[in-house]
Amino acid sequence: MASSQVHREQSLGVSVTTRPNVVLLVLDTARADCVDTVQPAAVTPNIAAIAESGTAYTEAFSSAPWTMPSHASLFTGTYSSTHGAHAGHRRLGPDLITLPAAFADHGYETVAASNNAWISDAFGFGRGFETFYRGWQLVQSETDLGEVGLTNNGRALWLRLLHRLFDGNPLTNTLNAAYAKFRFSSRGDSGAARTTEWVQEWLQTRSQDRPFFLFGNYLEPHLEYQPPKSYAQQHLPDDVSYDEAMAIPQNPWRYLTNQLSLSERDFEILRGLYKAELSYLDSHIGALCETLRATDQWENTLFVIVGDHGENIGEHGLMDHQYGLFDTLLHVPLVITGGSFTNGGQRDQLVQLLDVVPTLLDETDLAAPALRDQLAGTSLPHPSEQGRTHVFAEYKAPQPTPETIEQRVGDPHDVMSTYDRALHAVRTTEHKLVRDSRGETELYDVTDGESELSCSNHPTTTAQLNSKLEQWQSSLDSAESATQVKPDENTAQILDALGYLQVDSDSK
Repeated sequence: MASSQVHREQSLGVSVTTRPNVVLLVLDTARADCVDTVQPAAVTPNIAAIAESGTAYTEAFSSAPWTMPSHASLFTGTYSSTHGAHAGHRRLGPDLITLPAAFADHGYETVAASNNAWISDAFGFGRGFETFYRGWQLVQSETDLGEVGLTNNGRALWLRLLHRLFDGNPLTNTLNAAYAKFRFSSRGDSGAARTTEWVQEWLQTRSQDRPFFLFGNYLEPHLEYQPPKSYAQQHLPDDVSYDEAMAIPQNPWRYLTNQLSLSERDFEILRGLYKAELSYLDSHIGALCETLRATDQWENTLFVIVGDHGENIGEHGLMDHQYGLFDTLLHVPLVITGGSFTNGGQRDQLVQLLDVVPTLLDETDLAAPALRDQLAGTSLPHPSEQGRTHVFAEYKAPQPTPETIEQRVGDPHDVMSTYDRALHAVRTTEHKLVRDSRGETELYDVTDGESELSCSNHPTTTAQLNSKLEQWQSSLDSAESATQVKPDENTAQILDALGYLQVDSDSK
């Protein structure tokens, strides 16, 4: 921390060292109905134990169904239209204050450990962090070749590698490119083990003369589901071997375009693999908690666990986490322990992930006026307080684009034209209204778990929610024009190479 910051805090009568530490862990692609928050816990016993001593918000919703816009909301406390980091403008621009920057300004040591290359300096998520660990690098380097390893096209891989090889240390760059490619094509671990080890070493060796803000992104539940065999065997049907499960195709785009047929039995097995990934990740969360306790830092730490978005595993005729605003994609786990959230129990008030930002500011007593001025959320409610009456979500553009899908896997049945639209949604505890950019609306009954049944016999509810959605959208339109982000040349090159499936710019 700069000495001027220490002096500023002390002049305000604030003791920097007495403020709580903050750990904010994102379980990338974790849906709420697959994460246990009560005991006994079949999938995530460590998370359930944390929830038992803290608070679990069982009706928490993301404002977007994929990584970049959801993380941008979690960092800025704003919706996609305001922060501008979405499929139409793929970079978090400098106009908004971020949560890590606010903590840094108040004397915190700020550290990030990310396993998803979207959440990196290249896309605007490095602002405010003193230290940024990139899980896709074998050797930590400012020259970021994570996008090379994520490229599936072999020719593009080597062209990009040759283009970037001599930025910095050529040997380090070559090792990192090879490792990134290997990491996403190997079974058993998507970076959790190395990330946990790195964070543990940092916790054990750091100076404790000031509090810390630690952000972590774990990628294990993301496609492809390739959990360690020992975890898979705990969650697969008894008559299915690990090798049989791993032989089931996991190409969401071929499935979406009706070029791959998967049975309900196949999806049952894939859900077992998905839960095994969550269970494996849960073991690493338990290890981090133990390290915090062993280093006497647990008692003064706010520990937050969230999912950035969910996942479709055959539900609604979809795989992966694109092309919809279903609860399977938006309903996420949210668990907090420490401070006023100790022994808070299970709470069923409607909340949004962007409410985490004002919550952490309030719990740590940070003024952060510039950040507070931009917030669209409010602090998470305590038992005697009412939650939101409505939650909102946006899907600004199809991702990957229909053109990309057609180029990479084909679209012989012209399926992708159905998904070539933006989506906005408003949800209450009983209904959800989704409206697309073509002007079509659909009302859903959301009282039966994640099944989300379409219903057309509620014209009054439809009209009321449509009005609410229009009012909300109109309040965001002016904000977008002021904060619209265009990627710079370097970011555009990374987007060209980055992606689970893409020709020019699609997402992991």
